[in-house]
Amino acid sequence: MMPAKKELMSNAMKRTSEWIFSQEISSDVNINIQGVSFSLHKFPLMSKCGFIRKLISNSKDADHVVKINDVPGGPEGFELAAKFCYGINFELTIENIAMARCVAEYLEMTEEYATGNLVSRTEAYINELGLNSFAGAISILQSSESYLPVSENVKLVTRCVDTIALMVTKDSQFCLSASAECSSEGLESSSSSLFHQKEVDWWAEDLVVLSIRTFQRVLLAMISRGFNKYALGPILMLYARKCLQDLEISGKGKNKREPNQEINEKRVILETIVSLLPREKNAVAFSFLSMLLRSAIYLETTVACRLDLEKRMGLQLEQAVLDDILIPSFRFDGDTLFDIDTVQRILINFDELKGTCDDLAKVGKLMESYLAEIASDGNLSLSKFINLAEHIPNQRVSDDGMYKAIDIYLKAHPALGGTERKKLCSLINCQKLTSEACSHAAKNDRLSAETVIQVLYHEQQRLREVIDDGSRLNPLPDDLSSLQKENKDLKFELLKAKMRLKDIEKLRCDKSPSLTRGLISTVSKKFFKFTPFLWFDQGVSSSITRNKNKASKVRRHSIS
Repeated sequence: MMPAKKELMSNAMKRTSEWIFSQEISSDVNINIQGVSFSLHKFPLMSKCGFIRKLISNSKDADHVVKINDVPGGPEGFELAAKFCYGINFELTIENIAMARCVAEYLEMTEEYATGNLVSRTEAYINELGLNSFAGAISILQSSESYLPVSENVKLVTRCVDTIALMVTKDSQFCLSASAECSSEGLESSSSSLFHQKEVDWWAEDLVVLSIRTFQRVLLAMISRGFNKYALGPILMLYARKCLQDLEISGKGKNKREPNQEINEKRVILETIVSLLPREKNAVAFSFLSMLLRSAIYLETTVACRLDLEKRMGLQLEQAVLDDILIPSFRFDGDTLFDIDTVQRILINFDELKGTCDDLAKVGKLMESYLAEIASDGNLSLSKFINLAEHIPNQRVSDDGMYKAIDIYLKAHPALGGTERKKLCSLINCQKLTSEACSHAAKNDRLSAETVIQVLYHEQQRLREVIDDGSRLNPLPDDLSSLQKENKDLKFELLKAKMRLKDIEKLRCDKSPSLTRGLISTVSKKFFKFTPFLWFDQGVSSSITRNKNKASKVRRHSIS
């Protein structure tokens, strides 16, 4: 027998002996409650306890030894009832009222056997004091969980739940009127405000002391009285952290030291919390959903529970950070370090939603970072890596993240063949690589030759476009460009002229002077054709000469 139980027996026997000596009448019945004996008298017990009256009346034992093993509260509960039967004063409190009410019900201490019996006394206390405050109702409800099913039979649990729900809905700002009709837009804005809410109401922390089944009943009662179900997110987060905070999720594999009973209890808690989560987007944070999913995988909850969490995470994937999706694998089969299949299902759920361009870009960048994180895992197969990469949204500004992830994978898997490298490198969109990434890729001997060629080609195209754009932005003046063209033509004609002149000099002796001057005149005309400034000078000089000659003639024939 445990020391605590021995101490309880000795205390109970001591108190029983005091009662007997005070009455100065020898006991005539022995009540055995879960191994603890109470030597008492028939008359006070039978006068107020219908249950004991029936037992003793039907007992054939001359010593009247009665064994009762399922009294609510055990020896402590029976002691309260015995004191009441003997008229010994004791105080009813919030802490013992549930036990006293359930013991009175079990022993049938009703008005049928005595006026003002223990049932009516405990009921009066509950109605007048116990359920008049939120803290009192919570305390009684928590105590009632230990005395099921008797506490349920006397409607004690139901009354406490209804009282709590009524108080919460009257006080809470999230209570909806029965006739209120909320549009989808209104619910969306409401859930968004709840997502940013950092603190829950004062009553939420009191609810977390309840068992998961009673907690669920309270929440459902609140909703039935008009509480906004989309406001349950912060309350569920608080309860989950309280109940699952000591759940050790470490690395690969499950901690086998945890007892099966504790695992089963936490599994029930988690599955119930998931069933109570609001369906509206943003009702809870993505990090909280990630924590629930990790726990669900660790605890091996039902497949439906895990798929439900994955779908909810897909609705809010654009809010995730890298740590949220680095879900460890809990298997011993030599698989990858992280649970890639789960993340891929979450990504597929997101793809089915057809989100905005901004959301797609955020998720694309996030998944590129995820690929880079898992790429160094030597157990990650090429098919699994490519399959995940193909589901990443392609609304990305650049493909530098994808290139980085593939380069890391190639480093960690040097044994890949040429065909496998080519297939892997085909995931890179060379047109979306930045100049820095192109410079690195052009010198990266881990890439396939085809990819390097594509990188060089697209980089050349980019440079050509930059040059063309610069020319269009800063065009040359028309007269300057024409002069440049004429300058080239002039150089060409000058070269031809020099060659002709050399030929002429060789034939000078055999040619007449007139022919020589004719050829030189022809070359000069062609030369002046491409030199407008010389034409201008020649024209001016000729004009001045003609004017001078004309003026001389005028002066010569004029009459002074």
